[in-house]
Amino acid sequence: MAETRMIDGKAFASNLLLQITADVALAGDAHGLQPGLAVVLVGDDPASRVYVRNKAKTTVQVGMKSFEHRLPAETTQETLLGLIAGLNEDRAVHGILVQLPLPAHLDSAAIIAAIDPDKDVDGLHVINAGRLAAGLPGLVPCTPLGCSLLLKDALGDMAGLNAVVVGRSNLVGKPIAQLLLQENCTVTIAHSRSKNLPEICRGADILIAAVGRPEMVRGDWIKPGATVIDVGINRVPAGDKTRLVGDVAFDEALGIAGRITPVPGGVGPMTIACLLRNTLTAAKRIANISETVK
Repeated sequence: MAETRMIDGKAFASNLLLQITADVALAGDAHGLQPGLAVVLVGDDPASRVYVRNKAKTTVQVGMKSFEHRLPAETTQETLLGLIAGLNEDRAVHGILVQLPLPAHLDSAAIIAAIDPDKDVDGLHVINAGRLAAGLPGLVPCTPLGCSLLLKDALGDMAGLNAVVVGRSNLVGKPIAQLLLQENCTVTIAHSRSKNLPEICRGADILIAAVGRPEMVRGDWIKPGATVIDVGINRVPAGDKTRLVGDVAFDEALGIAGRITPVPGGVGPMTIACLLRNTLTAAKRIANISETVK
C-alpha cells in the first residue's frame, strides 16, 4: 500500500494566524487601523458558547478588537435586528458574525440578510454568494476558504483536475465548488439524490466530503492517489465516551488516498483562522487599503 500524507490543518492555521498578526500590526502602524470583530450569541448552547469564547480569545491574540454580544434565548427578532443595525453603523466594527444555530423562533435567513455584506465575515449573505459565483471580490465562507487554502498549499496548480464535492449546503458544498471552479477544476456536486455515488467519488482527483454523516465515504470510494478533504466533524459513541470522526472512513482511506485531512486537526482549525483573515480583508476594503495577506 502507498503511504498517505497528512494535510496538517492545525500547522497551516497557526502559520496563517502568525501572518495575520503581522499584517494587523502593519495596518495599525501604517494606517492607524485596528480591525474589529463583533460576535453575537443568542441563547446558551454549550457548543456555541465554546466557539464564541475561542473566537474572542484568538481575535485578541492577533491584535484585533473583539466585541461580544451575548443575548438571552428569548431575545426577539426586532431586538436582534436592532443590534445588527447598530453594528452595521459602528465604524470600529469591520466584521459581524451571528453564531448559528439561532433559537427556533428567530428567522436565521432574515438575520443574515440584515448584516452589511461588506461586514459579513461568515460569507453567508446572498450578495457575497453572488459575488463568489460571479468571480467578484467578496467574503467567502470560512470553512470552504480554509479547504481551498489547504488544497492550494498541498497541490499547487489544480487546473484540469476532477473534483467531486459530496454535499450541497450553502455553508460548505456550494461555495467550495465555486472556489474549485475558480482554480479551473472540473467540478461535480454530488448529494443525497445522486445515483452511483461511490462510482462518482472514484472519479475524483480531489474529493471533498461535507455531508455530516459519520464515515459515509468508504475507502473503496476513493481513487488511488486522490486528495481527500474531510469537512465532517461527528461525535460517535466510544464506550462510555464519544470520539470525533469525519465523513470519511479514515482508516480505510489510509494507503489509498495520496493526501488526506485528519479529523480532528484537519479542516477544523482553519475555520477561526479564516474568520480572522476575512475580518482583516473586510477592514482593509472598508478603509480602502490594499490587501497583503495571501
